[in-house]
Amino acid sequence: MRFSQLDRIISLEKGKSITAVKCLSLSEDYLQDHFPRFPVMPGVLMVESMFQASMFLVRATTDFKYSTVVLQEAKNLKFQGFVRPGDQLEVHSEIKSIDGPLTKMKVTGSIDGETATSGRLVLDCYNLAEREGLDPAIDNFMIREFRLKFRQLCHQLDPSHRSALATVSAVAASTNP
Repeated sequence: MRFSQLDRIISLEKGKSITAVKCLSLSEDYLQDHFPRFPVMPGVLMVESMFQASMFLVRATTDFKYSTVVLQEAKNLKFQGFVRPGDQLEVHSEIKSIDGPLTKMKVTGSIDGETATSGRLVLDCYNLAEREGLDPAIDNFMIREFRLKFRQLCHQLDPSHRSALATVSAVAASTNP
């Protein structure tokens, strides 16, 4: 099962920061069990939302050079509020440093301006062909799929932030048969 924990990207500044939104609906499958009489977004999925926003920032910053961007470390995570059905979790991620394949991020998730979660993430980037010796076609396929998902998330992006999307769209068009 894949959890897409973002509904849209609302701002993006390559190499600096991203802000994205997850609108929590009562129809989310996991809310049936977490918890039946008090449905709230599990903390691990709040972290997943922050990771996914960070991952798209790293991908946009590197012009989708890597097929694989993984969460290597989560530090200083704090949970200060619940995300309930009807809430809109606004996730903000900021690059603090880049050291080779590792990117350190400062992340927050808020509801109506009130912090619900925060922490620091370390993301690792690589291509499977280089690190695992797999067929480069796998990397190409994954990169194309992430470009498409990025375009979908950015379709409502503010016009002042469209340069990142334009670059991705141009490259995606040139790589699709």
